Amino acid sequence: MPSLNDLVRAHTDLTDDDVTWLNLLMADWQIIADLSFADLVLWLPDRAGRGFWAGAQMRPTTGPTAYVDDLVGAFFPQGRRPLLDSAYERQRVAREGDPEWRDDIPVRVEAIPVRHGDRVIAVIGRNTNLLGVRTPSRLELSYLQTATDLTQMIAGGHFPYPGQRSDHVDSPRVGDGFVRIDADGRVTYASPNALSVYRKLGLTGDLAGLDLAEITRALVPPRNRPDEETLSAVLAGRSPLDTEVGNDDATLIVRSIPLRPTGEHIGALVLLRDVTDLRRRDRELVTKDATIREIHHRVKNNLQTVAALLRLQARRISVPEGRVALEEAVRRVGSIAIVHETLSESFDEEVCFDEVADRLRLMVAEVGSSEAEVRTSRQGSFGTLPAEIATPLAMVLTELLQNALEHAFPEGSAGSGELAVRVQRLVGRLCLTVEDNGVGLHEDFDLDTSTSLGLSIVRTLVESELEGVLEMGPRPGGGTRVVVDVPVR
Repeated sequence: MPSLNDLVRAHTDLTDDDVTWLNLLMADWQIIADLSFADLVLWLPDRAGRGFWAGAQMRPTTGPTAYVDDLVGAFFPQGRRPLLDSAYERQRVAREGDPEWRDDIPVRVEAIPVRHGDRVIAVIGRNTNLLGVRTPSRLELSYLQTATDLTQMIAGGHFPYPGQRSDHVDSPRVGDGFVRIDADGRVTYASPNALSVYRKLGLTGDLAGLDLAEITRALVPPRNRPDEETLSAVLAGRSPLDTEVGNDDATLIVRSIPLRPTGEHIGALVLLRDVTDLRRRDRELVTKDATIREIHHRVKNNLQTVAALLRLQARRISVPEGRVALEEAVRRVGSIAIVHETLSESFDEEVCFDEVADRLRLMVAEVGSSEAEVRTSRQGSFGTLPAEIATPLAMVLTELLQNALEHAFPEGSAGSGELAVRVQRLVGRLCLTVEDNGVGLHEDFDLDTSTSLGLSIVRTLVESELEGVLEMGPRPGGGTRVVVDVPVR
C-alpha cells in the first residue's frame, strides 16, 4: 500500500508545507471519524486535473464501516464522484441528497474541502453506513454537532491547529470521555464516561452547567495539577493543549480542541481519559526497576567483598599453587562483579558489553604474570546483550584472555606480544574471536581431552549456558585462535 508521501510525489503538485498540514490533520482525524460515525477518505487532486487519488483512510470506532476494502492508492477520474469535484471547485462542503448503495448498504456521502492558507489542497470524503443509524440520543447528537463544527473548520482552514502536538501516547479518544463546553467554559454536555471519570475524582453531582476549570480546581489539589495558566487554557477550551490532573483517587488526561467553525470561538471539545491504572502500573515499574538495580548493586558489593577476602587469603598462603588458584578465583568473581555493576547502572536488564569487555581486558592484563609486554585490543562491537548472556560471556572472555596470557606468553618469554579480541554481530548470532601471536598450541593438543580448568569452564559455559560452539586451533602466522559462536536475540 503506497504512503501519502509516495502518492503526493507521484501524482500531485502539493508542496512540503501542504503535506505537513495534511499529516497534522490525519494525526487527529480519528476524532472526526468517531464523532461522525463515518469513514473518512483523503482525496488528493491529480496534478493534471484528471481526478483524485485516495491518499489515506480512517474507519470509525463508534459505528460500522462503509468501506470493507482499503481505498488508499485508488484513482477516481473526474466525474466519477461528482461531490468531490464540487467540493474542490466550489471550495465548500458538498452533500448528496440520496444515499449511495454499496454492496446492498446505503451510504450517505459528504465531501469536505481541506483548506490550507488561501488554497484547497485536498478533499475529505465522509461516508456514513446508514444501516447503523438509529434514532439519535443526546450523546450522538452532541457528537454529530461537534463533527459538523470541526468539518466547517477544516473547510475554512481553521483546523488542524498548527504547532507542536502532544507526545502523550495515552491521548484520550472520543469514547474515553466527551465533554462539550460553551464559550464561557461551562459544560453543556458530558458523556456518561466523562461523568464517571469526574466522579472518580470526587464529583457528587452532574457536570452540566458547571465551570469545568473551577470544578477541577476544587477536586484536584494544586500539587497534582499544572500551573494556573495551562489549567485555564485547557479546561476553558481556549487553547489546543492537553494536560494531566489527578488526586489520590484518580488521574486523568484532559485534551481541549477549541471550536471556531466560523472563525469565532463558540466553545470547545474536551476529551478525557482515566489513566489511574496506567499511572499506578508506571509507578510500580519504576519501583521494580529501582529495586532490581539496587539488587545488582548489592550483589556487586558482595562479590567484591568475596574477592577481597580471597585476595587476603592468597597473601597468607605460602604454597605457590594455592596462591595461583585463589588469584584465579578472585579474577573469576571480579568478572561477574563487573557485569552486575553495569546492570546496577542500567534501567533495564540489558548490558552494553563493549564497556564490560574493555574492563575485563584491562583487569586480566594487570594481574597477568607474563614477563613479556603484551598489548591487548578490541575490534568490533558486542552491542547490547541481555543479562542472561552477558554474565556467562564475561566469564568466557575472562578465561580466554587469562589462558592466552598464561600459556601464549609463559614466564621467561621476552619481547612484546599481541592479544586481540575481535567480535562480529550477525543476524541472530555473535561471533567472538580471541587470538594471540604467542608460542601456539602443543602438537598433541586436543580440546576434547584437555584437563585445563579454565578451558573446562569455557566449554561448559559456551555449550551449555550459551548454547554455542567453541573452536580452538592455530592462528595463521603463529599463535593461537579461539572462536566462540553463540546465538543472541
